[in-house]
Amino acid sequence: MSPPLIITAALNGAEVTKEQCPALPITAKEIAAEARRARDAGASIVHVHGRTPTGTPTQDRETFRRILEAIRAETDILVQFSTGGAVGMSAEERIEGLDLMPDIATLTLGTVNFGSDVFMNPLPMVLQYVDRFNTLGIPAELEIFDSGMLGTARYLLKKELLKVPFYFDFVLGVPGGMEASLRNLLFLRDSLPAERPWSVAGIGRHQLPMATASILEGGHVRVGFEDNIYYRKGELATSNAHLVERVVRLADELARPIAGPAEARALLFS
Repeated sequence: MSPPLIITAALNGAEVTKEQCPALPITAKEIAAEARRARDAGASIVHVHGRTPTGTPTQDRETFRRILEAIRAETDILVQFSTGGAVGMSAEERIEGLDLMPDIATLTLGTVNFGSDVFMNPLPMVLQYVDRFNTLGIPAELEIFDSGMLGTARYLLKKELLKVPFYFDFVLGVPGGMEASLRNLLFLRDSLPAERPWSVAGIGRHQLPMATASILEGGHVRVGFEDNIYYRKGELATSNAHLVERVVRLADELARPIAGPAEARALLFS
């Protein structure tokens, strides 16, 4: 029997602009309201990036403090901080807000081409992040953009370097990363170095087919404006909740109950 489905809503990311997506949440108040709507729609986790009032990406600790406090005042949804930030940010800049103790944070396990840029995560940086996660005791979502990153996960586990609870998230369809296909998704799932929960984030037009495949194969799902701003071709989604609601309907048809935040915490970190 497949486990209850955990839905993560990636609310804003670092790349999407208000011009592209007028409903994009930027301020702490907007992000918290969007988190509540996503929770009401069926999400149990929100993945958040920091933005300045003009929309510029920031990993500033004070920005993340305002976001975290605003979300927790609105809803019981689990809050996941990004440590990816934006291309070009320093290692310490990307993790300066972790001592605010989000429920989860992302940990990318390697460097990957990212469109015309390079998302830098060399092993020394990964180990620096692992040390910070371990010191603070924050559970990790291990982000996998291509199969080589599973080798890094295997190394961390073999050396017993990762001390906190963790699960895997396959980010598929980034230009320069692993292509989003059923074959690649199942290959990654079957190549996991540990029997842990996993989810998938399909980028752009791949969001819906990857979500559907994950529901069928017993994985979990990430949707949201960070990865895809369209409900269907040519039609912008009206909110992150709009995208969550579709996954909930699919899960109901495919006999996957929806996990709430407390159940998601137990499933991911037990």
